[in-house]
Amino acid sequence: MCGRFVMFSETLLDDVATLPGVNDVNVPEGLPGPRYNIGPTHKVAAIRIVEGMATVLPARWGLFPHWKKDETGPPLFNARGETVASKPSFRDAFSGKAGGRCLIPLDGYYEWHDAGDGDGKYPYFVRRDDGRPLYAAGLWATGLDQLSVTMVTTASAAPLEWLHDRLPRFLADDEMPTWLEGTPEEARDLLEPAPERVREHLQATRVGKEVGNIRNDYPELIAPLEKGQVS
Repeated sequence: MCGRFVMFSETLLDDVATLPGVNDVNVPEGLPGPRYNIGPTHKVAAIRIVEGMATVLPARWGLFPHWKKDETGPPLFNARGETVASKPSFRDAFSGKAGGRCLIPLDGYYEWHDAGDGDGKYPYFVRRDDGRPLYAAGLWATGLDQLSVTMVTTASAAPLEWLHDRLPRFLADDEMPTWLEGTPEEARDLLEPAPERVREHLQATRVGKEVGNIRNDYPELIAPLEKGQVS
C-alpha cells in the first residue's frame, strides 16, 4: 500500500509535457505546492490527458465515488489492482461510467519496515534512481461535488519485495495511453506489477521517524539516515 508520499518537483510540468501524446499542458488554479509528507485526504495533483491536452488538477487523495452521500468511512486512498474492476467503490471510475482513470505524479513515497537490527520499524523513502517523477495509475471521481482520486496498487516485486507486500502501480511512458484512453478490457492488462523496466529504477533509503508525524513537512524528511544513526 502507499499511505504517504511526496511531490515537490519544480519541473513536474516540464516532465508532463514530454509524456506520450501530450501537445500542451493546462494547469488550473489551486494546484498544491511542494509537499514532503502527503497523507490521505490531502490535496494532490491528478493528470488527465485528452486529445493531446494534459490537464493537471488538484484533487482530494481519497476517492469519493459518485454515489457517496457523506464523508463518513475510511478514505479510499488505495485501490487493489486485483479487485479494482469489480469492487463497487472503484468499478465505475475504472470503467469510465462515472469518473475515470488518471495519473498521480509523485517524487517518491514512504513505506515502513523493520530491518531486524533491533531498532524497530523505520520509514524508507522510495524514489527513482534518476530523480524523474513517478506516475502511478489512479482513478478519479466527483462524488460530493469534488474531484477525488485513489492510487492503484499491486502485489510487490523485485527490487522492493523485501520492503512491503504491496507496490503502487507505476506506469511506463508507453503504458500511459492504454491506462488513460484504453477500454476497460485493455486497462485490465495493466493490473499486474509494473514491468521490470520501471521497477529496476526504484531505490529505497532509510529515513527518520519524523515522517510518522503528518504535521512534519520539510525537505529533510527524505534525507537518508547514516549507518547506525537513529531518530
